[in-house]
Amino acid sequence: MNFELSEEARAFADSVSKFARAHLAEGALARAHTHGYPWDVAGKIAEQGLLGVLFPEADGGAGGTLLDAVIAIQEVALVCPRSADIVQAGNFGPIRTFQEYATPEQKARFLPDLLAGRSLISLGMTEPDAGSAVTELKSSATKDGDGWLINGTKIFSTHSPEAKVFLVYVRFGPGVGGIGSVLVEKGTPSFTVGKPSRFMNGEEWSELHFENCRIGQGNVLLGEGGFKKQISGFNVERLGNSSRALALGRHAFNIAREYAKTRKQFGRQLCEFQGLQWKFAEMAVKLDAAQLLLYRAVAGAEAAGGLPSAYDTAVAKLACNTAGFEVANESMQVMGGMGFSEESLVEYCVRRTRGWMIAGGSIEILKNRIAESVFDRRFDQRKG
Repeated sequence: MNFELSEEARAFADSVSKFARAHLAEGALARAHTHGYPWDVAGKIAEQGLLGVLFPEADGGAGGTLLDAVIAIQEVALVCPRSADIVQAGNFGPIRTFQEYATPEQKARFLPDLLAGRSLISLGMTEPDAGSAVTELKSSATKDGDGWLINGTKIFSTHSPEAKVFLVYVRFGPGVGGIGSVLVEKGTPSFTVGKPSRFMNGEEWSELHFENCRIGQGNVLLGEGGFKKQISGFNVERLGNSSRALALGRHAFNIAREYAKTRKQFGRQLCEFQGLQWKFAEMAVKLDAAQLLLYRAVAGAEAAGGLPSAYDTAVAKLACNTAGFEVANESMQVMGGMGFSEESLVEYCVRRTRGWMIAGGSIEILKNRIAESVFDRRFDQRKG
């Protein structure tokens, strides 16, 4: 049993780190507090081949592994936390589902711009009455000649103010089996992107409204019966979430460690106080433990042909989300007023890691999934 990265993986991590230090370190603090998607940085990251890392070369990707994509996110985040969002958007979430199930024609239409950092795809999944209980979604696709009429509302869609194409979960028919997904481009008649709203972490989202929005058959990604395929791919998305959460916790840890080595109070460096030594020891254990659980989920996915198990994913995301936030929060406490200030990236890491405990499957839902594996039975959360 080997707990170290292979020589090849280590070399890839070093190359990504070198790129990030050379091109992303400068302006990292300002980038974290600038609204809007950093399209200029997206272009640089695309040129480095870090978008579509795990996609086949035939689709314009790098032909790498899931571990490569995780490494890319983490190495970028350790230098510029905001830029890790670009690596995430170009490898996980809706783009990954799209690459997996899109037709050759759909890929030819959308992937070149997405992988070049010129376009974004956003996921229309959550609705006002369907959050964690996503199968209760009401957005519908009704047959209309040789196309479909889309009706419904989506909320909390990451990158929705600036995305150019949307992967939208819709109901073609009743029940779970009636759920699938469609592709809707910005500017399609009767599709409205509402005014931007902002999360606590600074990310923006807009309500998406569909009122008899007509799309052609060529914009159907997964028709009736496609939900299980979509949701199984969502486990990969959760590993991207886990990677960023853990990496931002480690980023804050690194800043706080340097602060504790140089900052003096009462005539001593902060790191000489036992109370702070214990804090750092506890943080280090949390980070290392979560990292190993993340690697376990990734290794299991690669052994199974690409998709991680629901249990390994839930455990990894719970561990990484919790460790990332707790470590970032403790790092802020160590640094006091400086950590709480926007003059440091630590407060940014605290806000970002807190959001990932909700996004992509809340930690409570993850605990439910873990418990189902523990007891080897399904616990239905629905009333009655």
